[in-house]
Amino acid sequence: MSDFFLKVDLQNPHSYASVPSSDLINQWVRCALQHAGYKEKSAEITVRIVNAEESQQLNRDYRAKDKPTNVLSFPFEAPPGIAIDLLGDLVICHSVLHDEAEQQNKKSADHWAHLIVHGTLHLLGFDHIEEEEADEMEALEVVVLSQFEIEDPYL
Repeated sequence: MSDFFLKVDLQNPHSYASVPSSDLINQWVRCALQHAGYKEKSAEITVRIVNAEESQQLNRDYRAKDKPTNVLSFPFEAPPGIAIDLLGDLVICHSVLHDEAEQQNKKSADHWAHLIVHGTLHLLGFDHIEEEEADEMEALEVVVLSQFEIEDPYL
């Protein structure tokens, strides 16, 4: 993927200080795309860091679940005949991410990486509703995270 172009639009409207850099997020997304077999020459993704209220509203509006959640993925579907490499949007709830990291005794940075990778795979069509799909997706996440010396998040 040396000639591959990736644009990550990082949105942090609440100016949270503990958000990884765009460069680091770019590395996680790039690695997830590579290991998932993404074949296009470029990709664009938006990563928006939100508070619990915005996460809860989006989760309620789009998933009928009235609570904040760690990551939401909104794949972009271009109209027929329009070629665009926009994969979609990831929405990460800052407080949920940090609460989960603490509860699960994980480094926050490792949990950030996991949620970015997990969300990116969702944008590519991976899912975890069926057990077989979940096994495939989780195995891919573990491989990607291992590239950054991050332990299996499912242990």
